[in-house]
Amino acid sequence: MERNFDSFYQEVKGYVDTSRLYVDELRRLTYGTDAGFYRLNPQIVVRSNSEEEVQQVLLSASKYGMPVTFRAAGTSLAGQSITDSVLIIAGKNWEKYTIHGQGELISVQPGLTGARVNQLLKPYGRKLGPDPASINSAMIGGIVMNNASGMNCGTHENSYQTIHSARIIFADGTLLDTSKDESREAFMVSHKVFIDKVIQLRDRVQNNKELKQRIIKKYSIKNTTGLSINPFVDFTDPFDIILHLMVGSEGTLGFLSEITLKTIKEPNCKSTSMMYFTDIRTACEAVVEMKKEPVFSAEMLDRVALKSVENEKGIPPFIKNFGPDVTAILIETFGDSPKEIGENIRKIISVTDRYSMVKPVEFTSDPELYQQYWNIRKGVFPAVGGLRETGSTCIIEDVAFHIEDLPAATKELQELISRFGYKDGVIYGHALEGNFHFIINQNFNKPEELDIYQKFMHEVDKLVVDKYDGSLKAEHGTGRNMAPFVKHEWGEAAYQLMVDVKDLFDPNCLLNPGVIINADPNCYIKNFKHLTPVHPIVDKCIECGFCEINCLTAGFSLSARQRTVTMREITRLIDTNQDPARQHVLEQDFQYYGMDTCAGDGLCATSCPVKIDTGKFIKVLRAKQVVDPKLQKQSQWVADHFYTVGTLIRGGLKMVNGVHYVMGASLLGGIASTFRKISGNKLPQWTPWMPTGVSGPKPLSVNPNNPLKVVYFPSCIAQTMGAAKRDKDRRPLHIVTQELLMKAGYEVIYPENMSSLCCGTPWESKGFEEHANQKSSELEAALFKASNRGEYPILCDTSPCLYRMRKVMEPKLKLYEPVEFIDTFLMDKLQFEKVDEVVTIHSTCSTTKMGLTGTLQRVAEACACKVVLPDEVGCCGFAGDRGFNFPEVNAYALRKLRPVVEKEKAIAGYSNSRTCEIGLSENSGIPYASIIYLVDRVTSSK
Repeated sequence: MERNFDSFYQEVKGYVDTSRLYVDELRRLTYGTDAGFYRLNPQIVVRSNSEEEVQQVLLSASKYGMPVTFRAAGTSLAGQSITDSVLIIAGKNWEKYTIHGQGELISVQPGLTGARVNQLLKPYGRKLGPDPASINSAMIGGIVMNNASGMNCGTHENSYQTIHSARIIFADGTLLDTSKDESREAFMVSHKVFIDKVIQLRDRVQNNKELKQRIIKKYSIKNTTGLSINPFVDFTDPFDIILHLMVGSEGTLGFLSEITLKTIKEPNCKSTSMMYFTDIRTACEAVVEMKKEPVFSAEMLDRVALKSVENEKGIPPFIKNFGPDVTAILIETFGDSPKEIGENIRKIISVTDRYSMVKPVEFTSDPELYQQYWNIRKGVFPAVGGLRETGSTCIIEDVAFHIEDLPAATKELQELISRFGYKDGVIYGHALEGNFHFIINQNFNKPEELDIYQKFMHEVDKLVVDKYDGSLKAEHGTGRNMAPFVKHEWGEAAYQLMVDVKDLFDPNCLLNPGVIINADPNCYIKNFKHLTPVHPIVDKCIECGFCEINCLTAGFSLSARQRTVTMREITRLIDTNQDPARQHVLEQDFQYYGMDTCAGDGLCATSCPVKIDTGKFIKVLRAKQVVDPKLQKQSQWVADHFYTVGTLIRGGLKMVNGVHYVMGASLLGGIASTFRKISGNKLPQWTPWMPTGVSGPKPLSVNPNNPLKVVYFPSCIAQTMGAAKRDKDRRPLHIVTQELLMKAGYEVIYPENMSSLCCGTPWESKGFEEHANQKSSELEAALFKASNRGEYPILCDTSPCLYRMRKVMEPKLKLYEPVEFIDTFLMDKLQFEKVDEVVTIHSTCSTTKMGLTGTLQRVAEACACKVVLPDEVGCCGFAGDRGFNFPEVNAYALRKLRPVVEKEKAIAGYSNSRTCEIGLSENSGIPYASIIYLVDRVTSSK
């Protein structure tokens, strides 16, 4: 059937809000990108939010011949979540869940990440079976649809083994709930021919002894090559077969709108060890023997893999001195008690003692060190991708061997990679299951390079399939990447079974065509991405999407990954002069989606394995936009006359606050909203939580004989913005801070010319780097003098300001953020009396990046009986003054805050940035103030 996009789009507009239908160049490009190395641009992106919508879209797609692909997080690696037709996103609108009983079962919509599900299960002592390295970012829909496994679950606790039931939407729009008798009975009536065909296929397998044995053998190790046809061996009930056929089907058979999974018990005790063997074969031989002992995971990292992460936190420095063949095995063992763990370790060491190692074996149960090891392991793929030559493509393959073949097969694989010239080729992965990933960095810019890759893949096929009868895809899914090799791996009978299953579920071949079943033998060497160099800050990006869990605008405008994708495409179009019109459209739309709505908080770097700070990159782009001499002159004037600017801001805030008292919030809000609309949103948004203006503090006399001295720098925000009308404590922050410090016995020293000083953050965020540095230099000189050349500690009351100060100022200055200073210097000098209240706290982006979230929580828990740190609330998105100009970003970032506040019945919130607190108050309905207010309220002098 010929595609009819126009008719399809017009029909879909009738039942899907146009705000969730993307047909523009920018979002088709960015949402069409996944972690793999292929690119197709969808004609339309549908941000679905209900089963009914998906059913209707599938009916319309069938009517107009439009192929459909489903996408959750887009962390897939084999080209299974891209399309040139209709892309249905089932991510942030699909986050509902139900925990059953004591957590033995959990029903989840496809948009929750695996890590979030484990977080929900933690109070029950349970977790998911699948534990892929991408679990922090990968969503349940993708985890199940790719039959993800991971580092501990092997084949016994993967998605296939732990799925209990599901709500399935078929190509014809029919919904089947396999957990409900009435749904199964209705399906039996409406789809009798379908059920009969499933039974026929089951009987065909059961009556073919050779095929049945082939299936059993192939699934005795990890295998995601082709469709999961093992249900025809493992089950007799047709509904059980249908359910399990969906696992690993990569969206080619239907859509899972809800998945119920069996969970597993979280072990009471665990211990881990990073073991270092002399070479890869010795390491594999040791793993074969360790599999007989209480080892629950054994992750291998060859020397190149170790090199990619040797500079990461927690990696011991001696690794840099290892020889070229040293191979690490990361071991994990579980137990119900420390005694059992000790016995397990004894058994494991009795095995490893027989093999040549370069370091003695050491185990640890320290959670922090333990987690560092596993974070390093999870970050290998992106880290290796970050080491690649700029412009080249990072390719990760995923094979499995039978455990007895592991040593010989791994050594041959290593030699094969070397023979084809992949000097940076890496082998790592789940050695205990015979499952390895190998990474090569490939440049496809020249035909000869493509020829090398093609020949290499055929040699891999011969090694894995012909010599060792292994799996070409163990857990990453088939996608387009391995589709041409499915028939060779499985044989004619099994492949035909897969084709028949596909024809049954999707007779018009509209569900993710080209994935798993593909007649084109060259589909795996077509439609490669262009990773065009843009800027050193982002050129290492492999578009894995790990950044998106910490990008506050992911799902709203663009994510950090999508910003890089856009700039790569714009740069490519500029370099090639290929399509100036498309280039112009992308540049125009990127202004709002990429530039204006980026908070620049840098939290994306905290989950990026190569620490790419896309916010920093956006600031570089902003700097290019402000090179106009007129703008530079205006910025310089503000920097040189900062006292005057502060005075004007104070006056303006006092005036608006006075009007607020006279008119009331409702009337003033309506007038302000009208003027903002008339201005084209150029006027800032007014909120009832807007503070009044205040004057800065006055210098104090200091007792030279008191050894307790602190330099207090009230940020420019604290010197201009006071309390809001609804705030309970109307005192300015600098007064509260001063009184708290004096209560603890400190002499408070203020830097000279306080009202003219600033850390430079307002200029930095807008791209005026020179003026930002001017202001921070002025402040640094004043603090150096006030602190007696760095002798006294320096407190800044605003966390984001302190963060920049630490970045740009000399380390001889002892700079402290509010909770850090309180925790370090005041806890033992004050008497705390907890208030019987429920309070929430917010860790600003700067607090998080400085590793002080735990400190914030600890200080708050010394003050209140119950402290709530809301889950899934990261950076608030206010970003200085950006929250006034783009309040929609602030509202989106905090969309999950109010439900937590209302559920917990919190009466107040605390943070450490005045502007952030304005947005937090607006979007929570309770007043937020500096944590200093709470500490001052509950303390007295000792």
